[in-house]
Amino acid sequence: MDDTFPRGRTAIVSNATYGLGEAPGLSSMDLAAHASVTALSRIGLTPADVDGVFIGLPDDYLSGLTLSEYLGIKPRISDNNRTGGSAFQTHVAWAAMALAAGQCDVALIAYGSNQRTASGKLVQSNRPSPYEGPYRQLLPISSYALAASRHMHLYGTTRRQLAEVAVAARGWAKLNPEAFMRDDLTIEDCLAARLVSDPLGLRDCCLVTDGAGAIVMVRADRARDFTPKPAYVLGAASAVTHRDITNMPDLTVTGVAEAAPRAYAQARVKPADIDVVELYDAFSINTILFLEDAGFCPKGEGGRFVEDGAIGPGGRLPVNTNGGGLSCVHPGMYGLFTIIEATRQLAGEAGARQVANVDLAFAQGNGGMLSSQAVVILGSEATL
Repeated sequence: MDDTFPRGRTAIVSNATYGLGEAPGLSSMDLAAHASVTALSRIGLTPADVDGVFIGLPDDYLSGLTLSEYLGIKPRISDNNRTGGSAFQTHVAWAAMALAAGQCDVALIAYGSNQRTASGKLVQSNRPSPYEGPYRQLLPISSYALAASRHMHLYGTTRRQLAEVAVAARGWAKLNPEAFMRDDLTIEDCLAARLVSDPLGLRDCCLVTDGAGAIVMVRADRARDFTPKPAYVLGAASAVTHRDITNMPDLTVTGVAEAAPRAYAQARVKPADIDVVELYDAFSINTILFLEDAGFCPKGEGGRFVEDGAIGPGGRLPVNTNGGGLSCVHPGMYGLFTIIEATRQLAGEAGARQVANVDLAFAQGNGGMLSSQAVVILGSEATL
């Protein structure tokens, strides 16, 4: 079957975040609504202009209906898809196809979570399988610890290399005023931190924060009416390989290995063309796995690839330039924030962390226990 994704026919024209870190007294939906109104108002639109709604909250399984009611939107099309943190990349794919087909004219993609101030811990949305439950694993971290252990066994990956990922993320976060964690972090700090689920320690784990984000998409022929630097959607693809970690076909190969080649083909680019990479770093091992599976380095070489600050500020490949889920924000499902940061880098809006001459950005989302992977490739006008 031919892949007829509408390359470059739609674009992200606005974005906003709200309540990153701690936002006491606000519900997840309050946060999502604030981000949505902010993103719309930046380009002179109101909720009444929206006719496509895409959202998936951790604590509202009818959030598409709730957001529409909350903001007074009567959408022609909506999607409440829940694939975990990869949902928002799939929302971009469906919104692009809906816009290109004339099913809607203004698509709003939003997310919000108050998990830090509401509960102070990760929202337990994962249920143990009957095969895993008796072992009393910590979800989701123990699943990712299995992947890390396997990668170490097969390829010689070390805890020091995992620490390189966390330190690089912190380096970017120190340049980002929105980031929740901006204090100094060293390799030694990471190695000395308490183990949470062997071999992953505290600094290998994402933050637990509140936060919300929203983006607005329109067809490309209208994009320049709203912003001088739209982020054109060049490709978007996803893959599901399993649900529970015990059914993952290979603990060191994720669905990014399937999704990324399709997204590259749609976008007509290759990994070497990408200027900035925004990955779903819920755990430090994620960054290594996804860099390999997306083709930025060979399988098994991810640990060595990230050494010596290679993915931090001043490194050879800018990765997670906002600080990622490890140091910027992680309100339960992080995928939308990789898209927002990619959009900001393309627009030249990233301030002190801005990478020079960005024309192509890779934004990835991860859902479940490395279960659902989705990739969006965004480009500047020069890439059309």
